[in-house]
Amino acid sequence: MSGRQPRFSQTTLVDTTPLPADIPPVTEIGTSSAPLLSASFFIGARCKPYNDDFMQCKTENPGRGEMECLKEGRRVTRCAKSVIEDINKHCLEQFRTHWKCLDNNNQQLWQCRPAEWKLNACVFENLKLEKVIPDARKGEVPVHLRPKQIYAHHGP
Repeated sequence: MSGRQPRFSQTTLVDTTPLPADIPPVTEIGTSSAPLLSASFFIGARCKPYNDDFMQCKTENPGRGEMECLKEGRRVTRCAKSVIEDINKHCLEQFRTHWKCLDNNNQQLWQCRPAEWKLNACVFENLKLEKVIPDARKGEVPVHLRPKQIYAHHGP
């Protein structure tokens, strides 16, 4: 047994060290996991070049990527934030319905397909962003467009 008494802190540790001046500041997205999941494919569609740059930077700087890739990471954050803002501006009702459904159904996408179809239509109509599942089989109906979701509560 250790002779030292454990000490627990209930406060949040905040590092007050300023970032270097060459790294532009960015505000955080400020959303929880359900809205991020709801918008994730649209974020991926619009922000793919920034995501690819960030991942390439992380690959080229193994073990040092946190500081070396801050600029690229900030670009990804700004792009994702712009997608969330645009969805909120043009499709707020459908977006809110979909992410609340995800929040209430343990983030299981198949439980929320009817709300997702409405959101996808609105986003495509207003922002020209389309949900595409990477590496989906050619010639098959993508899982998010199938009218019957096997495990869903909402039925056929």
